[in-house]
Amino acid sequence: MKTIYLFLFGLLCLMGVSCTTNFDELNENPNSPPEVDPQYLLTNVITVEANANTYDQGFLLADYLAQFSASVEFERIDRYEMGSNSAYWDQIFLLLTDLKSMENLAGYNEAYGAVGDILKSFLFSQLTDMWGDVPYTEALEAKDGKFTPKYDNQESIYTAPETGILAVLQRSAVTLQNTNTSIAGDVMFNNDLGKWTRFANSLRLRYLLRISNRLTDFSEMQALADSGMLIESNEQNAVVPYLSAAPNQFPFFTAALGAYGEHRMTKTVDSVLKLWNDPRISILYKPTQLSVTNGNPQFKGLLNGQNRETISEKDVNLNDISLFGSIYRDVPDGVNGQYMQYAEVQFILAEAAARGYIAGNAQTYYQNAIAGNFNYYGTKVPDGYFEQEAVALTGNRDNDLVKILTQKWLSLITNGHEAWFNIRRTGIPALKPGPDNLNDGRYPARYLYPESEQATNSANYQEAVKRMGGDDINSKVWWEILP
Repeated sequence: MKTIYLFLFGLLCLMGVSCTTNFDELNENPNSPPEVDPQYLLTNVITVEANANTYDQGFLLADYLAQFSASVEFERIDRYEMGSNSAYWDQIFLLLTDLKSMENLAGYNEAYGAVGDILKSFLFSQLTDMWGDVPYTEALEAKDGKFTPKYDNQESIYTAPETGILAVLQRSAVTLQNTNTSIAGDVMFNNDLGKWTRFANSLRLRYLLRISNRLTDFSEMQALADSGMLIESNEQNAVVPYLSAAPNQFPFFTAALGAYGEHRMTKTVDSVLKLWNDPRISILYKPTQLSVTNGNPQFKGLLNGQNRETISEKDVNLNDISLFGSIYRDVPDGVNGQYMQYAEVQFILAEAAARGYIAGNAQTYYQNAIAGNFNYYGTKVPDGYFEQEAVALTGNRDNDLVKILTQKWLSLITNGHEAWFNIRRTGIPALKPGPDNLNDGRYPARYLYPESEQATNSANYQEAVKRMGGDDINSKVWWEILP
């Protein structure tokens, strides 16, 4: 975070904030900092969160939980030693504070407000889906003297009529469709408010499905499906490109060789991609070094949740286990910072149609989603792919849902904890904890609250813990009941 803020400060200097021949400006109080334009805070929030969601949270943590990545030694989250993930908790609140500060700057308008509310909604959803009940309505009121905010329950965080995430997103979309104001500094959509509207609506669709096991009325979901204002192509994806030049490269490009070797293809993803005869295997992973040396390139995964001793006792040859693909390691800009993609929107609609939440053709949505994900990786769906028994939908609801949700799972690789959230909501794919897991064979449901909350906000922390049934990685959040 400090690096980003220093970069923005330097950018302000380059923009001429401190270099002027104007007599009035020379006589300004040197102890009073120059006014920062909202665009710089907006740029900072978008880029910092895109990288945090994709690399720090997605690649380094959630890819183990979703079994895209298996550890060979050091990453104990692969064995479900979850901890508190307090650095991300702190970072989210810093970014939320930036968005709140933006409201008091010259140049702020209703378009900045709506875009800021969309980003706040995304950040608060991260908090509640990773920890459960969290500070929400009082979270940003320190200026008003509320330094120990209450923890709102997750149901109200999502569904409160005026303040809930769903209501805020709907209001933001309406504002952006009707405003005559504009924004700058948007490195995701190039200041295109129409794309922000689509993103807001698509996030609302995501969250309606997230809490769908608690809903009985799906008319809002149907209205969104019929709106024509969702993300409708990869050109409208909510992603932030990494760049070829430092310091904006994908961080794993410059990671140490030992760190690269710690992230291995899993047996889970290996079996699924081979079952589908799926060419994405060669994009996401590399053939094993041993098989390449022997002139017969093959992919091979490692069982999740094993400690170093088990791997050694099994005489696993790590040269015969696949590493992550070139897009993650060999080029600096092979992936994007992730918020949400077109494929996910289509998978949501496919699942909703298959469950009967909305009208529509589940197979059409499903095939659009898969084709969209192939297209995102710059390749095409092979001839006959959709006709394969392991891929084709047959009209059997339960079997079709497994296929839809497993394809969706793959499409969410490295997109923060989104695949983990979906597994917790649906139980699909049915992941098995590894033999050396540290959670008694249970799949974790959340992170622990940060210790700082126990120390500085103890009364509200204790109330939330009692409400949730304990500060435990197996305490399920409100929406986490299987359909």
